[in-house]
Amino acid sequence: MVFLRAFFIALLGFASSPVSHAISPGFPYGSQKVRGVNLGGWLVLEPWITPSIFDNTGDSRVVDEWTFGQFVDQAEATSVLTNHWNTWVTENDFVQIAAAGLNHVRIPIGYWAFDVASGEPYHQGQLPYLQKAVTWAQNHGLKVIVDLHGAPGSQNGFDNSGQKKPFPEWHTRSDYISRTDAIIKTIASMYKDMTDVVSVIAPLNEPAGFDGDAVLSVTKQYWFDSYGNIRFPFGTSQQSNIMVMIHDAFQPLSFWNGFMQPPNWEGVLLDTHIYQMFSDAENHLSQQQHIQEACSKASGLSTAPLWAIVGEWTPAATDCAKYLNGRGIGSRYDGSFSGSTRVGSCTGLTGKASMFSSSFKTFLRQFWEAQTISYEKGQGWIQWTWKTEGADEWSYQAGLANGWIPQNPTNRQFPNICG
Repeated sequence: MVFLRAFFIALLGFASSPVSHAISPGFPYGSQKVRGVNLGGWLVLEPWITPSIFDNTGDSRVVDEWTFGQFVDQAEATSVLTNHWNTWVTENDFVQIAAAGLNHVRIPIGYWAFDVASGEPYHQGQLPYLQKAVTWAQNHGLKVIVDLHGAPGSQNGFDNSGQKKPFPEWHTRSDYISRTDAIIKTIASMYKDMTDVVSVIAPLNEPAGFDGDAVLSVTKQYWFDSYGNIRFPFGTSQQSNIMVMIHDAFQPLSFWNGFMQPPNWEGVLLDTHIYQMFSDAENHLSQQQHIQEACSKASGLSTAPLWAIVGEWTPAATDCAKYLNGRGIGSRYDGSFSGSTRVGSCTGLTGKASMFSSSFKTFLRQFWEAQTISYEKGQGWIQWTWKTEGADEWSYQAGLANGWIPQNPTNRQFPNICG
């Protein structure tokens, strides 16, 4: 990896002179706002997005895609997954997303779609669906961000990395990192001539920078190597027009000051994820405080060291959604999460929109608008997520159907909500 970086530095003369090649991205980043949605829970399973897949196993050990492969009969698992891939997202979803005035879809995919090693219980078959999605995006004028959401060993220990574990191990083994590098090369090679559709590759979702410098130092080097792998997929000095989206690794945006800056580095976007429900304190915020917190993000985004996009966020303001914190793990809001302090009942704050009061829907609309206004002070936003089985407060599709998300994302009922 160090060699790779040295090679590209030498190749481009980073140390001595600015790069003169111009990049022509598939979308006018920097001048037009990114407005998009994530296709969560499709090519990477998440218990809270599709709880039925997990509940139907009848096995409480099945808490992520790894254990789904480990403990479910192979034929049954193949059948369930194939049905899910065929039905959870179809071309009609892309029709709806485009009709809602959005311009991007971010598609999470796990490393196991490309590479399963001995002893890894994952099922493959996701790749043809990614290819279909890119075709559907092309058909309907949408840009795709291909997002590597899970890496070997897990980069964060979250169930959405494919494998829930007490401590992430991706950064601890060179073979894990080299496998990940190889996958990014594969993705870059697949789409190097389709940058009008696949405009961005995100080489790793949410590496666990909160675990300290051991993770951060590996992550920084991995961002350097990914830049080479994504921007130079032709095996020559020719550059691709694909943008590279690096995640902030849960650090303040200012942490990345001076990192991969123009003019020596081109086409780098900074991905930050903003949620307000994964701590006791956040669950205790009032609705007005949630809105104020969203509005407060504008200044940091507008002065970020790289073009910053809020690649995940939601109008949901609690952790009430079933399995949001993991299968069989409760919520902080209602006190069923171990060690939490109860705020109140989750009734009416999660589930189907038909159970939501008109005042709660108004709050969802206000919170949605506050966030989109604030995040457009940066380069824009990509909501998590397009659809869920039963947590409508998280669902863009449900928000459109029930009025807390406008059919045109620039149509605002509360244009002055951030003052």
